[in-house]
Amino acid sequence: MQRDPSRRRFPLSDRLIEVVDDSLTGEVLLDEALKMIKASEKMSVSTWIDLMSGETWNLMKIGYQLKQVRERLAKGLVDKGILRTEKRNFLLFDMATHPVTDGGAKVDIRNRVKNVLTARTVVLQPTEFLPEDMDFRYTRTVAMVCAAYAANVLENALSSLGHEARERAFAHVEELLGDFSQWPFTRRPSNTKSVGQNLGQVTAEEVNENKDKELQLEVVAACLSVFTRLDSLL
Repeated sequence: MQRDPSRRRFPLSDRLIEVVDDSLTGEVLLDEALKMIKASEKMSVSTWIDLMSGETWNLMKIGYQLKQVRERLAKGLVDKGILRTEKRNFLLFDMATHPVTDGGAKVDIRNRVKNVLTARTVVLQPTEFLPEDMDFRYTRTVAMVCAAYAANVLENALSSLGHEARERAFAHVEELLGDFSQWPFTRRPSNTKSVGQNLGQVTAEEVNENKDKELQLEVVAACLSVFTRLDSLL
């Protein structure tokens, strides 16, 4: 988030953002987004989301839309060895499909999602995909779950739960999205008190240990605030 004391006069999603570190991440879509933000005029979080998703009526800025997102995401997962590419025949056409090669990544994500949304006390065990020395392990996981909910793909990860447990999980993620779409993050009194009782504490500890990253975390909250207004993300 741009360091400007007057920004607090505006809603989170309307605050301007800027790139403070343009080092390449190795993720093609993220690197493309960073380059565009770095080279462009300063715009708000909600404006950038609209532009990159193609949800804009401004024909002068249609070029900001990220192209072939699904295909490029799939290719990235193929490069990581998580998916593989196969050609399958659909009617008269050969189409590329991407079945799972490394089921461990999928299992890891499913377990993390269910842990956050069903456990009384959330404990994230270190894994290949979430090592112990990774910063913001709990905050990252909450953001992932909220993004999955906004994108209408969370139900797949909860398919093994019974109906009532699944309904409680959805109620809990709605609360998380509300709590983490404001800055500072604030865990409010909950209707699902038996779930994730320690999330407020562990995420607050992560923030307190990284005071120099508060402006970056403010961007995370701003993105989640945009998600609260979306029916789905494509």
